[in-house]
Amino acid sequence: MKPEHRIVSLLPSATEIACALGLGEQLLAITHCCDYPPEIEGKPRVVHSALPVEEMTCNEIDVAVSARLKAGESLYYVDEQLLRELAPTLLLTQDLCQVCAPAGNEVSRALAALPEKPKVVWMSPHSIADIQSDIAAVAQAAGREREAERLIIQMSARLAHVAESVMDLPRPRVFCAEWVDPLFCSGHWVPEQVEIAGGVDVLGHKWKDSVRITWNQVLETQPEVIIFMACGYNCDEAMRRASWLAEQPGFHDLPAVQQNRVYVVDAGYFSRPGPRVVDGAELVAHLLHPESCAWLGASEAFADFRSETSRVASSN
Repeated sequence: MKPEHRIVSLLPSATEIACALGLGEQLLAITHCCDYPPEIEGKPRVVHSALPVEEMTCNEIDVAVSARLKAGESLYYVDEQLLRELAPTLLLTQDLCQVCAPAGNEVSRALAALPEKPKVVWMSPHSIADIQSDIAAVAQAAGREREAERLIIQMSARLAHVAESVMDLPRPRVFCAEWVDPLFCSGHWVPEQVEIAGGVDVLGHKWKDSVRITWNQVLETQPEVIIFMACGYNCDEAMRRASWLAEQPGFHDLPAVQQNRVYVVDAGYFSRPGPRVVDGAELVAHLLHPESCAWLGASEAFADFRSETSRVASSN
């Protein structure tokens, strides 16, 4: 019989990994951002945001985040009392992005408050291969090696199928925006997802950090497809923030806009380094090559930006 663990996740993607490995019942607490899979609903939240991001614009969030990081302040706080009460034996966290989850300092401080130190799995992926390695690391810590092996084989097979489906098709120029006002390109595994899906991420930083870019850079690359994947937001929330794009000079002259190929997507398929990056690659393949790649996932995973904004405008 497999040993039981008392698991706490300080990262949404870690929560998804744990559940994909069949550890949902052993997952005692999660973060305020965790919203997938449905089985986690009702679990205690041990991480909370230090900023009221729901009430802020993209620019206000960027300014506040930059100010707090510059001052050495955290963007999150860990409920240390709850953590002590839960007494985890396994803690899942990250050391990749201070904007995505508690970083090293907050985690170290929380660990110091625990009378008995749990095993800690740190995740810092930059590529899909790294994500699979993190899945294997969580599985090893929790005694789920066989489950991880099956999951990684399934992920690799699905990605290979996507790549094979688009192998002989034209590869459109794609711009993936991870944030607006200011504008950020994609980074880490997202350009890899686009590549597998049969496109070329013209401004992405493959296996590297996402960075700020200028709108002129977008105009210079003349993307044929634009995908807005606002980090931390589902499709509906991202759609409310996507109007910034349409306000930029020359937006309506871009090939992507002229061809009605501007999309808003649920960032959960892209910003969270877990099993759903495969779904993200399948989603991009559908957006780029709908005639060859069907999308069998959730209907709310993406929306046509022009059609949606036109519908909202007409309803007003």
